[in-house]
Amino acid sequence: MAVTEAENPLVGEFTCGTLLQKLQEIWDEVGESDEERDKLLLQIEEECLNVYKKKVEQAAKSRAELLQTLSDATVELSNLTSALGEKSYIDIPDKSSGTIKEQLSAIAPALEQLWQQKEERVRAFSDVQSQIQKICEEIAGGLNNGPHVVDESDLSLKRLDDFQRKLQELQKEKSDRLQKVLEFVSTVHDLCAVLGLDFLSTVTEVHPSLDEANGVQTKSISNETLARLAKTVLTLKEDKIQRLKKLQELATQLTDLWNLMDTPDEERELFDHVTCNISASVHEVTVSGALALDLIEQAEVEVDRLDQLKSSRMKEIAFKKQTELEEIYARAHIEVKPEVVRERIMSLIDAGNTEPSELLADMDSQIAKAKEEAFSRKEILDRVEKWMSACEEESWLEDYNRDQNRYSASRGAHLNLKRAEKARILVSKITAMVDTLVAKTRAWEEDNSMSFEYDGVPLLAMLDEYTMLRQEREDEKRRLKEQKKQQEQPHTDQDSAFGSKPSPARPISAKKPVGTRANGGGLNETPIRRLSMNSSQNGSKSKRDSLNKTASPSNLVATTKEDPASPVSRADPVMASP
Repeated sequence: MAVTEAENPLVGEFTCGTLLQKLQEIWDEVGESDEERDKLLLQIEEECLNVYKKKVEQAAKSRAELLQTLSDATVELSNLTSALGEKSYIDIPDKSSGTIKEQLSAIAPALEQLWQQKEERVRAFSDVQSQIQKICEEIAGGLNNGPHVVDESDLSLKRLDDFQRKLQELQKEKSDRLQKVLEFVSTVHDLCAVLGLDFLSTVTEVHPSLDEANGVQTKSISNETLARLAKTVLTLKEDKIQRLKKLQELATQLTDLWNLMDTPDEERELFDHVTCNISASVHEVTVSGALALDLIEQAEVEVDRLDQLKSSRMKEIAFKKQTELEEIYARAHIEVKPEVVRERIMSLIDAGNTEPSELLADMDSQIAKAKEEAFSRKEILDRVEKWMSACEEESWLEDYNRDQNRYSASRGAHLNLKRAEKARILVSKITAMVDTLVAKTRAWEEDNSMSFEYDGVPLLAMLDEYTMLRQEREDEKRRLKEQKKQQEQPHTDQDSAFGSKPSPARPISAKKPVGTRANGGGLNETPIRRLSMNSSQNGSKSKRDSLNKTASPSNLVATTKEDPASPVSRADPVMASP
């Protein structure tokens, strides 16, 4: 057992001294020489030096590595602090004394904290920059600039705030662009609805993302999309302006043709959707399909149809207006030549040299002027009617006075008596009527610079003639009255000669005043012929006939009578070219 322990020097705890002592004992027992012993001891000593040397080298290397690590940690700490700008917020040790490991232990927590903050800051920068890049790509139209790289040399909060402000600006710009895109899309939708166009195909032609099925955030907001949308809106607005202009032209043509041909309201109502926008502005037309192409084509077809129908109905319409014009002149006792005018209207329409609408417009103008002239003549014509009625009553009164049986008890005698009383009052006013009528007529002629004619006869001439004839008739009455007085004086010699006293002779005026004048036409024949020219339609024949009994001899009338072959008449109402 002792031999075994001696043979195994590693058994138990040994020191260098015990081992050396054990080695001496072994040498002694073996009988090793001193020389050999010195040699072995020297060898052992060299080996020990080598071991120490190696250990020292390893220790020096480890120290150098620790120093390098400390230096790197210091540099890293400085770089992180500079990059993050967090020196005032991180507890960074400034201990420069103590062992290397103590210094490393002091730096390690701060360094670890800075590394964590750096990772968080890098993620924040990466997130902001990725959003910025995404929005920029959307604005640029989807151009990919590649993956973004975070610059880790500056991860300060100030720089992060700058990126965040830039991101907010871009987000606002994106929101504004998106709002503008939506406004453009809405405008395109409204314009397409009014114009009757397919909205989906129109908007997707600009960009596929503008389809209503896509979400709002997925719509393109690029410069190109906005530019194309603006161009599309401008094109649609110009198209709307042109279509509205075309539709209003067609509506105006339809209205003119309807007015020309007196189209009934039932037919006009079929195109209310066309004529309702005849005076509307572009912004006022918002009804869906109001400017569709098929609607415009429908209006064009109707205009073409009415144009073809216009020529066939134009004569009927023109003659209707001419009839209206003639009736106005007839009621106003203005002489016209309807046959000549109608022939001229027919020749103008058949020749096609005059636009029918212009012809009818000219006739409407003539009708308006005729109404104005008739209105200006109304007061005088009313007085003429009263004068003629008074003359009629005067004629009746003369016939009544000649009737020898007027006081008989026949049926209706009392009515005639009352009429005679009224007639005498009215006849007494005739002179004042004539004077007033002459004054009114002269004032009218001065204002209008033309002669006032009644059925082609100058009214002043008629009144002057009537005054002269009435004066002659009064003179004739006085003469007959004196003659009658002379006949009623007693002539005894004559009574003896004839055997009896003659009865009072019937006055000559009992038949008709001055009815014995030449030409056998009575005193009133010629004035009434003038008065009745072109006036058989106005129902005043009885009044004119009454003047036959109150007029004067024909030789006085002949001084103012005109040639029947060329009667006084007004210009044709439509002789002027439209």
